[in-house]
Amino acid sequence: MASPKPSHADDLAKEQRSISVAEFFEKNKHLLGFDSPTRGIVTTVKEAIDNALDACEEAGVLPDIYLGIFRMEGDIFKVVVEDNGPGIVPDNIPYVFGKLLYGSRFHQIRQSRGQQGIGISAAVLYAQLTSGRPALVISRCGSDRPAFRFLVQVKTETNEPEVLAKEEISWDRVHGTRIEIEFKSSLAARKRLIEYLRYTSVVNPHARLRIEIEGEAILFDRASDEPVIPPKAILPHPHGVELGELKRIAGVCKEPLETFLINSFSRVGQKTAGEIVQLSGLKPGTRADKLDAEGLSSLQSAMQQAKVPPPQANLCLSPIGEALIRQGLEKEFQFDFCSARTRPAGVHHGHPFIVEAALGYGGRLETEGNARIMRFANRVPLMYQQGACAITGCISTVNWKTYNVSQSGLPTGPVLILVHVASTNVPFTSESKDAVAAIPEIEREITLALQELGRDLKTFLSRRDKNRLSEERARAICAIIPDIAIKVAETIEKPVPDITAIEGQIMRRLVAKKWTNEGVVTVLVQNYTSHALDLTLFVITADDVSTAEPKAVFVEEMGTDRSAVWQIKLAGGGSWQLTYTGTGNGMIDIRGIDEKKKVVVDLDQS
Repeated sequence: MASPKPSHADDLAKEQRSISVAEFFEKNKHLLGFDSPTRGIVTTVKEAIDNALDACEEAGVLPDIYLGIFRMEGDIFKVVVEDNGPGIVPDNIPYVFGKLLYGSRFHQIRQSRGQQGIGISAAVLYAQLTSGRPALVISRCGSDRPAFRFLVQVKTETNEPEVLAKEEISWDRVHGTRIEIEFKSSLAARKRLIEYLRYTSVVNPHARLRIEIEGEAILFDRASDEPVIPPKAILPHPHGVELGELKRIAGVCKEPLETFLINSFSRVGQKTAGEIVQLSGLKPGTRADKLDAEGLSSLQSAMQQAKVPPPQANLCLSPIGEALIRQGLEKEFQFDFCSARTRPAGVHHGHPFIVEAALGYGGRLETEGNARIMRFANRVPLMYQQGACAITGCISTVNWKTYNVSQSGLPTGPVLILVHVASTNVPFTSESKDAVAAIPEIEREITLALQELGRDLKTFLSRRDKNRLSEERARAICAIIPDIAIKVAETIEKPVPDITAIEGQIMRRLVAKKWTNEGVVTVLVQNYTSHALDLTLFVITADDVSTAEPKAVFVEEMGTDRSAVWQIKLAGGGSWQLTYTGTGNGMIDIRGIDEKKKVVVDLDQS
């Protein structure tokens, strides 16, 4: 029989071949957030910082992370990230940085920043694509172990690491990892990059970030000395298991069905396992690995129908907490009002999640334009695709006018809104992890958290308006009574009387007054209550507070302004005075006493 003539199909068959995942992402790098040189540097920094934070937290170490960005030549930049984590064993270093889809968290069901094992190796791949240069990695696992230096790149044809150099070196760190990546980029996104680092500091108040960008040094210091308790991995939940996953798990288990269910899934006990088997119509003694396609389908359907308690979110999730969110925000921003909420745990498709939110108002926030929105997923800032994110959608659907906040789609004015979604499986809209998908269960919790914060803000604004009225009255008293006393004294030709007692009878509060006379600023704090008070005085001014008497316990430069702090102890009926040279611009505030029991009067603004 004559052999068939070659066909077009034969020609096509010769051209067909498998491609590695590295080759795929080499041509589709936009899927991972490397769609432009401008964004590439932000994504690279993000992936390296995420790895460093995860490593430190898993080791129970307070993160101390250094980031350096240097221009090498032309449009080539070097990004250096160094951490004090546990280090990486030498045999694993090439795979961690030179092989996509290699990591320790993909099969673990717990909250983590990175999970797929793509991020940092994708940055190495992007570097060799744009600059042709390998990544330099230094790591050490302890004081009794040597440090190793590697030059690593990705072999795109096979998605395997290629080690160009390896040597043992001396390194001053006891443990930790350092990576240096060089690639084509620009610092056009410098503002967004610093914003990302600032946001990272807010939701990771236990971390210290030391930044150096082309000679400019920035420090985001830690606000808490308590290390994060790393979440623990849990077994998959029956309601979140799909047929293919069930087939894989059952295929390696030789136990009978009830035992298989108890040992392989979370929150399944003897009673629940029996219910699932009964609903499936299968025999309890059937071995899991002997189930055929029909049996697996019946079992999976029964697992969805059975009443199973939700996953143990307190084990596998690590929310930030209301107090630490406020600390992180107040460290980086100055508000008149700040409130935070951590919602009870919820479940979507068998995956536990917790929504946290915070709202800041006033202070030094911009008074014009839309509110500042800070979106986070598993403690990672989401810097792009804000409009496509479910968090933004929830913010815009809340009726903020109900809470005395102006709104044009999004709320407007001096408002900051933070939303953090923590989950074992955050539903992102794409591989670049820029936006949270619209999952009804998550959207509901976000909305409820925002509404609670809105009610808090409405209460604050209402009290503030009442306090303003009280302050206006107090300002009138402080301004008018001295003039009246002088006029009366002149009329009856007697010395000007001491009006302190009169003020005290009218006020019966703590009164802080500021006025300026001939270049001398005076702040007088008078305790007209009967109680001793421990107070903190805050002064924000462009004046030189180094001339102050008494000296401030703390002074911080804030652009052209200075924020100064004094600690004051006042007995009932006592007074305290501060003076410094200046024009009297700026503002003062007193903390340590109920808002209703204090009056702050700036006579320079009366």
